[in-house]
Order: sequence, then C-alpha cells, then structure tokens
Amino acid sequence: MDKKNAMRAGAVAAGTTLMMLLMSSPALALTRDAGDDPGPGLSAMETIGLYVVAPIVLFLVITGLVMVLDKSRKQA
Repeated sequence: MDKKNAMRAGAVAAGTTLMMLLMSSPALALTRDAGDDPGPGLSAMETIGLYVVAPIVLFLVITGLVMVLDKSRKQA
C-alpha cells in the first residue's frame, strides 16, 4: 500500500470515528422517556464487584475448568 492509499484509509477511519462520536452525543440522555423507571443506583462497592471482581472470578473459574478437564496431557 503506497503512502497515498494509507493516508486515505487513515482519513476515512478518523472521519468515521469522529462522526460516530458526534452522532452518539449523550446530551439527550437526560431526557426521560414515558414509562422510564430507572430504579435505585449501585453503590461504589457493588459497582466494583459487578464490573471488576465478577469478571475476574468468572475468568478464574473458566481457567480452572479448562485446566482440570484438559485431556491433552499425558497421564502418568
């Protein structure tokens, strides 16, 4: 790929990203819809548990299951 095509591809990618960011403006997120009932928010500890601890625990469980159930090792 020559330099001109690389510049064109970069400009298209940057333009697309910029347009997506501008089109997804969060300014209208404050407007409530009819029937909207958000419920109570999460505390800081609940948020950390949900978005940090839970994925780590899930990863460790899947890793452990793969290691325990792995049949490719030679049995001594």
